[in-house]
Amino acid sequence: MKTRVITISDPEQQEKEIMEAAQLLRSGQVVAFPTETVYGLGANALDAEAVGRIFKAKGRPSDNPLIVHISDISTWHKLVEAIPKKALLLADKFWPGPLTIILKKSKLVPEAVTAGLDTVGVRMPAHPAALKLIELSGVPVAAPSANISGRPSPTSAQHVIEDMNGRIPMILDGGKTEVGVESTVLDMTGSAPMVLRPGGVTVEMLQAAIGQVRIHPNVMRPVQKDEKVRSPGMKYVHYAPKAPVTLVRGELNRQVEFINKEAARLEKESKRAGILATDQTLSRYQAGIRLSMGDRENPADIAGKLFARLREFDELGVDAILAEGVEEKEEGLAVMNRIARAAGFHIIDL
Repeated sequence: MKTRVITISDPEQQEKEIMEAAQLLRSGQVVAFPTETVYGLGANALDAEAVGRIFKAKGRPSDNPLIVHISDISTWHKLVEAIPKKALLLADKFWPGPLTIILKKSKLVPEAVTAGLDTVGVRMPAHPAALKLIELSGVPVAAPSANISGRPSPTSAQHVIEDMNGRIPMILDGGKTEVGVESTVLDMTGSAPMVLRPGGVTVEMLQAAIGQVRIHPNVMRPVQKDEKVRSPGMKYVHYAPKAPVTLVRGELNRQVEFINKEAARLEKESKRAGILATDQTLSRYQAGIRLSMGDRENPADIAGKLFARLREFDELGVDAILAEGVEEKEEGLAVMNRIARAAGFHIIDL
């Protein structure tokens, strides 16, 4: 299959180009497109056969549910049984934006999207090209991240090309994504709203808007065997580069000391260590290949760069990656969730 890449710099002026992608979606094909979080791999959410092409292109396990993307809130009402007041309040405040809300699904949503669950996650992306694509297609769009399953999520069209060239008919290139990690997933079907996957809409933001919000324990621990999950990004190893990752948590000076010693040990074994540091600590490392994931005092900055840095280590051919931990608050919780899963929860607590 030949994959076409179409650059979209102004969705309002390039409706014809986006219409080509929309027609592919309507015909049951799969298209990669930019969102404000990461690039998505979309298909008609109401067409189970089309949704199956997403799983085939990604090599994604069929028991991993997908998120449905909409461009008009009226579509949401058709996809779910009922929308509680708090969910409407959150949609009014954070949509379009990086928040997925899980509710009981309607009969309109095929089980291929929900992995057999009776719930569905829905969001309205905040990228103009994504919104125009969904609008012109006339269908809700099921879309996980546009990467080979388990790899770091794509934050540029080039990342999508690396993973999806020859697997899908079209990629819309909308430039670098803004948020850099996938949307926050909030389950609103229980007694209290619960974050299943942290993202750009932080727990603190949600609590300020609606009060009590819990964090699922699996955000920072592996899912138990045979446990069903209600959100993408929970069950399997995700976001992983080719080299094994170790996440180091604890007091910052001790992190630096440990990583320096471990990098030196790997060097003695003729192995190339990749050190994922921050702006504040990059100069404190002597061995290994050092990359900064951003400003430690600005977790949103780190979130925006994280996946690109993990892919960069692939290009540099390191044998192991040692990653600093950051504070698990605001976007820092999303950063730590992604690194922990990239590491397969191989975490050193100092």
